Amino acid sequence: MSSTEQHSSSSPAPVRVVVIEDEPTITRAIADRLTAEGWDVATALDGPSGVRTVSEHRPDVVVLDVMLPGFDGLEVCRRIQAEDPVPVLMLTARDDETDMLVGLGVGADDYMTKPFSMRELAARLKALLRRVRRTGAPAAPGPEPQMALQIGDLVIDRAGRRVMRGGVPAHLTPTEFDLLLCLASTPGTVLTREQLLADVWDWVDATGTRTVDSHVKALRRKLGADLVRTVHGVGYALEVPADEPEDS
Repeated sequence: MSSTEQHSSSSPAPVRVVVIEDEPTITRAIADRLTAEGWDVATALDGPSGVRTVSEHRPDVVVLDVMLPGFDGLEVCRRIQAEDPVPVLMLTARDDETDMLVGLGVGADDYMTKPFSMRELAARLKALLRRVRRTGAPAAPGPEPQMALQIGDLVIDRAGRRVMRGGVPAHLTPTEFDLLLCLASTPGTVLTREQLLADVWDWVDATGTRTVDSHVKALRRKLGADLVRTVHGVGYALEVPADEPEDS
């Protein structure tokens, strides 16, 4: 093998991204920015072609608009996550928390409200990919960590990335699982939104605090409203349940 071939074979593959957006000017702007980052970009302009493009290209991450012809971005997200889960950043034209919660509920990892800067979009995607790769990285050498974490009736299986509460399994998105594990690592301790953004999303941006709030609401909806306590003006803490009295 020549030195040129050796160099090319050792070079990391470019990040593959699929952009599903029905406004051509926005699609082109996103594609141009991410191509400038050295990424391999494929695009689609409607729901059905978006699902096909994701299936064909097997991207590392998807940028997905909520409002699409054919069928909307929520249905696209449901279909691609059912086939082969992939990190998804959703774009919405409405600053509507209900829409955001629905998007998170069907498997999106993050969202941005239009209009947005291309610089922030690229930064968000890079942070999302870092977090996904960090989650999938081999554990560092050292004492073997406890794989299952139990707090009251909440059981978190770190290795299998599964969660049960009261013996009932809960289906969490990768981001929801990471947020829950972050909170559960210090139960009863209040973590600020800034801490959670840095630890879970790997980015710090004061304008993004509603990202944390929306994911906390999704956790409450799936695992119970009493699970996460809000400390107004500060952040969130995982509730430590009081010991139940033993049966006599």
